[in-house]
Amino acid sequence: MMPYFDAAAIARLVPPAVAVAAIEEALRGGLDPSAGVARASVPLPAGELLLMPAASAGHAGVKLATIAPGNAALGLPRINAVYVLFDGPTLRPVALLDGAALTTLRTPAVSVAAVRPALGAGPLRLVVFGAGPQGAGHIATLAAVAELAAVDVVVRSPGAVDREAMAAVVGRTPARLLRAGSAAVAEALRAADVVVCATTARTPLFDSGVLPDRAVVVAVGSHEPDAREVDAALCRRATVVVEDAATALRECGDVVLAAAEGALTADRLVPIGAAAGALGERDGPVLFKGSGMAWQDLVVAEAVLARAAA
Repeated sequence: MMPYFDAAAIARLVPPAVAVAAIEEALRGGLDPSAGVARASVPLPAGELLLMPAASAGHAGVKLATIAPGNAALGLPRINAVYVLFDGPTLRPVALLDGAALTTLRTPAVSVAAVRPALGAGPLRLVVFGAGPQGAGHIATLAAVAELAAVDVVVRSPGAVDREAMAAVVGRTPARLLRAGSAAVAEALRAADVVVCATTARTPLFDSGVLPDRAVVVAVGSHEPDAREVDAALCRRATVVVEDAATALRECGDVVLAAAEGALTADRLVPIGAAAGALGERDGPVLFKGSGMAWQDLVVAEAVLARAAA
C-alpha cells in the first residue's frame, strides 16, 4: 500500500534543521523557483481551494490546500491540506502526506534558508507576531540553527494563547507574551535581531522605523496582493529577498503595495538563490517576503520519503 506520512511521522523523519538543509541543497543544486507553475486558486462558498503542483527529476507532487476563514470560530484549523507524491518516471503515486504539517515545516525552513547569511553570530533576540503554527514553527526552526537569547510573541489576546504549547516550543529560552500595540512591543522591536510576521493581518503590524539596521524581518502571513504585514518604509530601507520576483510582484502584498507607493522597484528584489551574496554586502535591515511556492513542498516531501527509506 502507498504509505501515508502523518504530522508525527513528518516531524520525526525531517526535523527543522534537516528541512532547512534540504531547501539549501536544492537551491545550491540549481533549482530555479521562477521555473515553477503558479498556484491555482478556486473560490469556494466557505473559502478557497489551492492547487500547487511541482516536478523534479525524481518526482512530481501536488498539494491540495483549503483556506476556510470561518473555521477559527468553530475551533478548527484555518488551513487544511493533503499532499500527493508521484514517481517521476512512471507517474505512479508513491506517498501521501499531511499537507498542513508539510506546510508548517517547509515555510519556516525556506525563511531560515533565505536569511541565514544575515543572522548574527551571537544569541538572537526574536520577536514573533502570531502564536499559530507558523509562529511556533519559525521559533523552532530558528532555534534549530541558531542560539536564541530571548523570544517575544506578540498577539492580540494573550489570554487566548495555549501557554503550555508555547512553553514547549521555546524550551528554556526566556520568553514573553506581549499584547499587540503595547509599549513593550516597540521596546522589543528596538532590541530585535529577528522579527517574524506570521499573521492574517491586512495592514502593517508595526512602525518599521523602530527597527535597528541589523534587524532581519520575515513576513509569511499572506499570499494576497492587497494584504501586507510590513510597511512600505521597511521595503524602501531594506534589502528585500523573495522566492521569485515575478511571484512576489503578483502575489505578495508587502511587495505589490510598496511598489505601488514608490518605495520599491522590481530591480531591487533579490531572488532567494542569490541571497547569500547580496546579504553579505547589506548596510541596513533585511526583509524576506515569502508567499509559499509548490517547489518547497516537493523538496521537503522528497526528503521525508528518502529518510523513510533509509
